[in-house]
Amino acid sequence: MKQITLLPADIYKVINRTIISEYDKKVIINLYQPIIGPLAVSLYLTFISDLDKFEKESIIYSHHHLMVNLKNGLDVIKQARESLEAVGLIKTLVKVNDNQNNYIYELYSPLTPIEFFNHPVLNIILYNNIGEKEYNYLLDFYKKNNFDLKDYVDISKSLNTTYKSINNIKNKENLQSKEKLSVNADNVIDFDLIISSIPKNILSDKALNKKTKELINNLSFVYDIDNLRMIDLIRLSIDDNGMINKNNLINNIRKYYDFNNNGNLPTLIYRTQPEYLKQNYNDSSNRGKMLYVFENTTPYDFLMGKYKGVKPTNRDLKLLEYLAVELNMKPAVINVLVDYVLRINDNKLNRNYIETIAGQWVRSNIETAEAAMQRAEKEHRKNKTKVFTKKTEDIPVWFNEKNEITEITDEDKKELDDLLKEFR
Repeated sequence: MKQITLLPADIYKVINRTIISEYDKKVIINLYQPIIGPLAVSLYLTFISDLDKFEKESIIYSHHHLMVNLKNGLDVIKQARESLEAVGLIKTLVKVNDNQNNYIYELYSPLTPIEFFNHPVLNIILYNNIGEKEYNYLLDFYKKNNFDLKDYVDISKSLNTTYKSINNIKNKENLQSKEKLSVNADNVIDFDLIISSIPKNILSDKALNKKTKELINNLSFVYDIDNLRMIDLIRLSIDDNGMINKNNLINNIRKYYDFNNNGNLPTLIYRTQPEYLKQNYNDSSNRGKMLYVFENTTPYDFLMGKYKGVKPTNRDLKLLEYLAVELNMKPAVINVLVDYVLRINDNKLNRNYIETIAGQWVRSNIETAEAAMQRAEKEHRKNKTKVFTKKTEDIPVWFNEKNEITEITDEDKKELDDLLKEFR
């Protein structure tokens, strides 16, 4: 299906497919918001407020209604909508017309806390986005209360001992109930390759059912496992009946990841900046373009761009991992730091030097690309007389002492264009 342009005049209707309680709203704020950001949550709550008094469906609105209520442009609102779709809170349907497209937004319930914390994707992303301390706080918050009842006897009456049955009432169908969408990573693994790589006498034809494929895709996404490595791990997890033992597969993937990552959880070097920490504004200056790249590129891809598309060295990757895991720096902040240090330090990622700057930024609680850029400019002004700033060209294209838009060299322009290619 070709790209559909969303316009303010396009109309929409909200249909409620579930029952949404106040408790559900708190779950969305506590567990989903750190992943999808506050604007996406506001959009979801706006859809709820659009519903009629029976909370079943809304009247027809234009998308200008959302722009007015959310105080944002449609591009930003569309990103928020896609975030809701990705985590299973809404489903979007569209009917394309010549003059005015017609959208339907279906609302679904969030996962329960126990489902969320056991989800193979959302659980890991939440941990990476908020850090261990906040994650453990939420885990404790949603734990069951344990009461000492050993001296008590249960004397509650059952239904049949309290009421008599009158058996002339027909069963009612199509009553409203809680409905949830599945949250899965799609098309991460080539299953045709798996089938062709593992002999039929080893892997049963029934092994790769829908749920097993979903699990494999999710695990591959979370732990960054490629096709060939996944084939090896699946082979290790096949039981005597040719079926894939899911628990063995999960354990084998975790052991593989732990062995190659010193026991750390999947890191932020393969994640982009969380939505709630993005600036979300349009700026066509060199600075604005770089800000967009910093916020929408993983540290791994950003560094690979600096390597002209070649895989970075293990030493540099371990440095990224250190910044993401041990210092818990946000992805966009890591990108700013890498760009700044490479520029002023003759294209060298000196670990001691990076650790010094990173430590300062962490202590200053810098979490956004904008704040990191401002701090880098401040550092440059303070240290401009030192050896590593030999000439004015050896600074990032996105700043100068006065924070002005400046002319850049052909080489710098090519580098900036290359970084922006993916987003065009």
